[in-house]
Amino acid sequence: MAAVSHPVFARVYERLSVAMDRAGTAEHRRSVVAGLSGRVIEIGAGNGRMFSHYPPAVTEVVAVEPERRLRAAAVRAAPSAPVPVTVVDGLAEALPAGDGEFDAAVVALVLCTVPDEAAALAEINRVLRPGGHLRFFEHVAAETPGGLRRVQRLSDATLWPKLFAGCHTGRDTVAAIAAAGFVIEELHRFRFPAGSNSPSSPCVVGRAIRPGPASL
Repeated sequence: MAAVSHPVFARVYERLSVAMDRAGTAEHRRSVVAGLSGRVIEIGAGNGRMFSHYPPAVTEVVAVEPERRLRAAAVRAAPSAPVPVTVVDGLAEALPAGDGEFDAAVVALVLCTVPDEAAALAEINRVLRPGGHLRFFEHVAAETPGGLRRVQRLSDATLWPKLFAGCHTGRDTVAAIAAAGFVIEELHRFRFPAGSNSPSSPCVVGRAIRPGPASL
């Protein structure tokens, strides 16, 4: 058992995630999983806001969520998903899956929170088959040096991770994905909300592949 508990954050996130989806994150979630097929592992599934967007060619989603309250919410959401979803306990750094077991992996607003991003990406690489896809939607470091980067560093060094269940706004997640051995095939940078200067506003949506002979 992962035994992760952030009860205050989980209660807030259950409401906040609904408002964020209405404000536009639902469209990004939909784009992240568009075109997927076969078996998918979703890491950090939260309360299951991604489930409704999976396309019918997906044969199974294994949704990994360590936080107890959010995992319970994901279990409640799973039966209404358009594809079979199994919600399991587990950590990103120690995924409950075998080597090469999945055709695709999905992370959405997750890699900013894991204690060890490199270890989590190594695990994702392990459980994907050669040619398998990584789809991601993440908070990241501001693209250019300047005031927002400084605000991100200050936020990450002080209260932000404590308030938001370990979230670090200034991670260079795109570089970390490449360093983990993935080939990034598509990348879109944007601010959410548009025009915001919040530490968490710089975002990316992208697609990467684990090199190998097969592909989706």
